Amino acid sequence: MSNPVPATLPGRRHQTLRRRALCASVAVASLVALSGAPWAYQTIHGFASPHELGGWIPQANAAEAPGKPPPLSQAVAGENHAVGFADIVAKVKPAVISVRVKMQQEATSSGGGPNENALPPGSPLYKFFRQFGAPNAPKRPGITGEGSGFLISPDGFAVTNNHVVDHADHVMVTTDDSKIYTAKVIGTDPSTDLALIKIDGESAFPYVKFADSKARIGDWVVAVGNPYGLGGTVTAGIVSAQGRDIGGGPYDDYIQIDAPINKGNSGGPAFNVNGEVIGVNTAIFSPTGGSIGIGFDIPADTAKAVVAQLKDKGYVLRAWIGVQVQPVTAEIADSLGMKKAEGALVAEPQPNSPAAKAGIEAGDVITNVNGAPVKGSRELARQIASMPPGTPVKVDILRNGSAKTLTVTLDKMPATHTASASPAQSGSATPELGLSVAPADRIAGASTTGLVVTGIDPSGAAAEHGLRTGDVILDVSGKSVSSAADMIEALTKARAEGKHDVLVRVKTADATKFVALPIGHG
Repeated sequence: MSNPVPATLPGRRHQTLRRRALCASVAVASLVALSGAPWAYQTIHGFASPHELGGWIPQANAAEAPGKPPPLSQAVAGENHAVGFADIVAKVKPAVISVRVKMQQEATSSGGGPNENALPPGSPLYKFFRQFGAPNAPKRPGITGEGSGFLISPDGFAVTNNHVVDHADHVMVTTDDSKIYTAKVIGTDPSTDLALIKIDGESAFPYVKFADSKARIGDWVVAVGNPYGLGGTVTAGIVSAQGRDIGGGPYDDYIQIDAPINKGNSGGPAFNVNGEVIGVNTAIFSPTGGSIGIGFDIPADTAKAVVAQLKDKGYVLRAWIGVQVQPVTAEIADSLGMKKAEGALVAEPQPNSPAAKAGIEAGDVITNVNGAPVKGSRELARQIASMPPGTPVKVDILRNGSAKTLTVTLDKMPATHTASASPAQSGSATPELGLSVAPADRIAGASTTGLVVTGIDPSGAAAEHGLRTGDVILDVSGKSVSSAADMIEALTKARAEGKHDVLVRVKTADATKFVALPIGHG
């Protein structure tokens, strides 16, 4: 005898069928969403219209909705949505070249001042470059090297990295159709690690152009180059970050991408989905020497400006304002009574510089240049360097809490200026900061002004903030100091005003800078 059928079975069966239909609909939608990453990005990026969204309607419902577009598969076929990057690559790859160089003499790639492209010796970037022959790596006699590049005009002008062609005696390029040409170096710029070369040969080379708009974080990026001598290699990823400083120089403003780039990709292009160059592949962060998905590109706007000067003059002429600046930290902002830690703090205007002539003083905070905000010291350097020498600029500053506007006429960039100080001996103690000081004019070989640091408590505040024996303290809270009593008086006043930090201007063996030292409240 069969089991009785519950009276509620038809209702449950109906619910089960509805659940199965719902699960099937979710599964179909999930499969659609997972297919074709570039297409999905373009839809989201373009904010899909109701017409486009109609393609997502299940087929049974689409047939019932008059005037609605066809199902997704038909909509994709009809609207020719691209899946993958094949069309982009087919368009731009012929303009990408492999660059091979030969050097007959020992040289270093810098060619400029000691700070140009000087990477910190302990950084993974430094180790990678030393191993694979990029900036700072010595070139042995007769050595050959390889890199990448890309054509920017039909008459054979091409962009690559300075460290690829620096001190090269012979430059050969191989185009995408395997033809080999000789090339000559038109100009290099070690400060941005860019170079312009000219291929001898045809006058109808395929070429690409720089993007007019900045890449955004999350944008697709396609890198093409010559890694390990394997020409014409294509990788893809996204823009991971912007404004990266990798310690290469004062103009660092790299785009970070996760498209794999390796040895030999240097100088190659990174493209957006429109086939425009958004950056020049230059460096990677890697503990092993291979790609781990952290690459750095020179932005298109920087490359475009540098290349224009290299083509016109063979070198880059930059403007100079003549100040030593440093970032405004939260502690420095507090000591100056600033609400935000922004701007560039002037540690010292260089003698006879445009800044000094215009009245800029140590302790001023530069907040704007020609109305453009200055977020930090490197941004100031980039803004000034983008202008031609002789340009008058309006510089907004904060001085002792008051805003002022000064007019500075920029000059040509001269040789690097440095400040120096001599080691000191013994002096009076300032225990609350963990240091001992002595008047500089009493220490043989020291400066004639300020206080020489004669001793440091390794666990004290001064040591923790980078002060060393031999540094010269020039002023505290904007007041010149010539004795330990002057310094104690300045600290007492700052504490009475409710400040948590006191701003100290220090002259080290390398430069003059400000240091914000924490003070207690008694």
